Amino acid sequence: MFAVEDLSAAYGPVKALNGVTFTASRGQVTAVLGANGAGKTTLLRTVSGLVRSTRGSVQLDGKDITRTATEKLTSYGLAHVPEGRGVIAELTVVENLRLGGLHRSTGSEPMPIERIFELFPRLGERRDATAHQLSGGERQMLVIGRALMARPSVLLLDEPSLGLAPRVVAQIFDLLRGLVQTEELTVVLVEQNARSALSIADHGVVLNLGKVVASAPAAELAADEQLRHAYLGF
Repeated sequence: MFAVEDLSAAYGPVKALNGVTFTASRGQVTAVLGANGAGKTTLLRTVSGLVRSTRGSVQLDGKDITRTATEKLTSYGLAHVPEGRGVIAELTVVENLRLGGLHRSTGSEPMPIERIFELFPRLGERRDATAHQLSGGERQMLVIGRALMARPSVLLLDEPSLGLAPRVVAQIFDLLRGLVQTEELTVVLVEQNARSALSIADHGVVLNLGKVVASAPAAELAADEQLRHAYLGF
């Protein structure tokens, strides 16, 4: 179980998160939704130690990882894929993946690269290509695959659909749904594309101005027309 309790953070005098509380279960996708500026990315950055919390806690399988140094979080089973599809352009697909296995959960071996290629067959086809030769969708697969090399139990994904064509977004989300089922991951998915996110999520959390305004099964959020119009834009 991954749990965020009363988490708050600020940029100077501006509160970015205000008492955020939710849980995410193993083998499920929890979508964190809301408009631009709602605090979604700040939430992930605070969980992963890139932004210092001012209050609250983050628990992973009963262990308090609040304010743990970012570089140590992979040893506890937490992986963060920021928005932007950051890869090392001069390295091949295989070389980028190997970097992901350098820091991993305590006592675990890196996930075999061939297993990544089973999950993302397109990467296997492009294994010897340098990252700058990849399409946007292929780069997104690569950064997710690189994170999986560390064998995380919790995967934080920030805006994986950003800048991708709808067809590619559907492909990435289908792969993500299958990944959760086969690897029993806990996925916390931050998305601006609320409709697509809710279609693969088990649970949804809606933020507005740094506060949780709704937390419910994804199907209930998708069916709540008033909430969708007010906070999700569809």
